[in-house]
Amino acid sequence: MIKLERVTKIYPDGTEAVKEVSLEVKEGEFCVLLGPSGCGKTTTMKMINRLIPITRGKIYIDGVDNTEVDEDELRRNIGYAIQEIGLFPHMTVGRNIETVSVLKGWPKAKRKRRAEELLELVGMAPGEFTDKYPSELSGGQRQRVGVARALGADPPILLMDEPFGAIDPITRVRLQDEFLKIQQEIKKTIIFVTHDIYEAIKMGNKIALMDEGRLVQYDTPANLLYKPNNKFVEDFVGADRALKALQLIRVKEVICSSPSIAKADDRAIAAKERMEQEGINHLVVVSDDGKFLGWIDKAELGRGEIVRETMKSSAPTATVDTVLNEALSLMLSSGLDTLAVVDGDNRLQGVLSFGTIQKALSEIAQRGESE
Repeated sequence: MIKLERVTKIYPDGTEAVKEVSLEVKEGEFCVLLGPSGCGKTTTMKMINRLIPITRGKIYIDGVDNTEVDEDELRRNIGYAIQEIGLFPHMTVGRNIETVSVLKGWPKAKRKRRAEELLELVGMAPGEFTDKYPSELSGGQRQRVGVARALGADPPILLMDEPFGAIDPITRVRLQDEFLKIQQEIKKTIIFVTHDIYEAIKMGNKIALMDEGRLVQYDTPANLLYKPNNKFVEDFVGADRALKALQLIRVKEVICSSPSIAKADDRAIAAKERMEQEGINHLVVVSDDGKFLGWIDKAELGRGEIVRETMKSSAPTATVDTVLNEALSLMLSSGLDTLAVVDGDNRLQGVLSFGTIQKALSEIAQRGESE
């Protein structure tokens, strides 16, 4: 889909920003350009849609040299999302999303339908947001609209330049998760720029690590962690590669899908006896229709006659697609040694234990030593 051959960028003052970068991104792949500030990753990405001209080398899109395609036509077929978002303040959300489809001459009804579909896709109700202006949105909502606009004309390629970088950490994680779910559905070919190795490992199928304009290693996240090409890669990955590698595992791979449960109206003494028999300190509480209600602590059960009276209902939850390092963080913040895993309707899918994560860490470490 996208092929770079010895791509070089030299500015008039002699600065060599990109030095003979060669890589290939296959159709449907999520490629992350990673590296420290000033390493050339954004320049490399911008040369794909010719926002920055190439000095030497070739970039092919579907086998066609991108310099042989009209600039405007090239950019209309490549979605572009950036950190600053760049929404037009005088346009409504709907009009912003329709920007490229207007330039491509789509009929009004088709443009409107596409904008509504994309708002639904990024989790924003069309009836509520279509006619709002960017100034009426939160930062996270504006970023969602920016992604929707990049997808407005259904381009096969999407370029994303640190799109979640200017958002608070909690919203950032949520948008990352949502975008990965969207990618499972839309299957675009994506070039994604970031300086955050945690984000790169979480998001990418392939990672292109750059340093001082050169491509140092182009590989899978696992190989980047366990098979670094040189000292720079090893240092960039860091000594905590096992913890970083938890991002390669999702909850669904290690979940206990048939945990012991209690109901809110169960007798406390019966729940306590069950926990003592099973050697556990916490028991998950669900409603009659299987929705997660909270946890009970064995040490607290003597304070009430039924489970409901001592149940902790404000505990965080994960989904089957949550990566393990985020699940571990949620677990530590809750003060529990277990984490409830729920679906979109808050129905219990299973539980994740601290012991399970410890086992995963041990297996990751052993795998790294054997490789």
